[in-house]
Amino acid sequence: MAELSKIASPSYILLMPRFTHPRLEDVPLDLALHALADSNRLSMVARLAASERLSCADAAPCESIPKSTLSNHLKLLRAAGLIETTQAGREMINTLRRSEFDRRFPGLLEAVLANRLA
Repeated sequence: MAELSKIASPSYILLMPRFTHPRLEDVPLDLALHALADSNRLSMVARLAASERLSCADAAPCESIPKSTLSNHLKLLRAAGLIETTQAGREMINTLRRSEFDRRFPGLLEAVLANRLA
């Protein structure tokens, strides 16, 4: 019976969220534009464009943003095909899907980021 309880009790890793990442060909232009229209999300994308990968906390546009708001921004960026989130131990790591996104929407991300920095 003790053996069964070991198998039946899930570890914390099994409880970690699994993220859905859409195929870029399934992402409509209006969703991509909506994701990039928010200044906080655009700031997050700019941070990711400047580095190879960032944890959720490091991708945050500011320190005072509530975790629930940050989580929602990341969810929308994932849904728009802009980022990929993977698990590295206990951390969630975000990377910009730039080459895939650029193939789907040529020049869009570059133009939006250039406009932001100007």
